[in-house]
Amino acid sequence: MTVANSASISASIAGRYAQALFDIVRDAGGMDQLASQVDELGAALDDSSELREMISSPVYTRGQQADGIAAVADKMGLDKPLANTLALMAQNRRLFTLPQFVARLKTLIADERGEVNADVVSATELSDEQKKRLTDTLAEKSGKKVKLNTRVDESLIGGMIVKLGSQMIDTSIRSKLASLQNVMKEVG
Repeated sequence: MTVANSASISASIAGRYAQALFDIVRDAGGMDQLASQVDELGAALDDSSELREMISSPVYTRGQQADGIAAVADKMGLDKPLANTLALMAQNRRLFTLPQFVARLKTLIADERGEVNADVVSATELSDEQKKRLTDTLAEKSGKKVKLNTRVDESLIGGMIVKLGSQMIDTSIRSKLASLQNVMKEVG
């Protein structure tokens, strides 16, 4: 099996769990709470290497994964539908798809709200004013309400990379240096 097929299968599995949870919560009217908790869960995945290892390592038994994700859900105070979905994913040995599950839920929620997610990677932490200006500019460009997902990557040296839907804008110094290097190779 190729890596692309493996990623596609993971996204498909995660998508089914995400859609089922989304439908349940939408019908119950708990979209705002779900959106907040999905953001928190995504942040926990980004911040905790232990959590990422627990959900992806075959060393952990089904029971250990179930206990681990239940403890995470309890500590985070996750609502019952989300906690139950995570428990079901653990029971079925599907926790390895948790990053794709979170991403798919974010997309479903954004679509429901008429929002679009913009992934922004910057060389330094953006100030609140910079985030507001960027959000306003992207909202004007897309015609939708924009929600920023930001992270810092110091290897960019300066500037940022913005991904809005299928469009990507790369103003990083690293990218400009790479382009300059390519031009110099062509000349010399």
